[in-house]
Amino acid sequence: MPGMASPHLRVVAAVISLNDRYLITQRRKGSHLAGRWEFPGGKVEPGETPAAGMRRELIEELSATFTVGELVETVRWEYPERTVILHFFACRLESGDIVPREGQAMKWVEPARLADHDFPPADRELIQRLGGRRRA
Repeated sequence: MPGMASPHLRVVAAVISLNDRYLITQRRKGSHLAGRWEFPGGKVEPGETPAAGMRRELIEELSATFTVGELVETVRWEYPERTVILHFFACRLESGDIVPREGQAMKWVEPARLADHDFPPADRELIQRLGGRRRA
């Protein structure tokens, strides 16, 4: 529609913690922000709740079933071409093995080491909260 602001994109991301480490994955070549690290997740489909989208995305990405817990943080981020509303949910493994299904790199990282990875700007606020602020 003419005169509309940039489109809004609803995105969900999972904060999965195990043995005091967080699961992060690396964006594949050819994707938006390729090579950056992120919390696993993806776009919410039309008509889908963020929690339902979170559960579906984790099955698609990591082949395991997760319990979607509380909403940890919501970040609104303005890119030139679109506005992203990013919902971070605390999730925990319910059943199955965590296997990256899309060929993406995956690793478990201590909270203090999260800031050493190159994340998209929208994730940085949460990373500072999870890992404590890094001293310059």
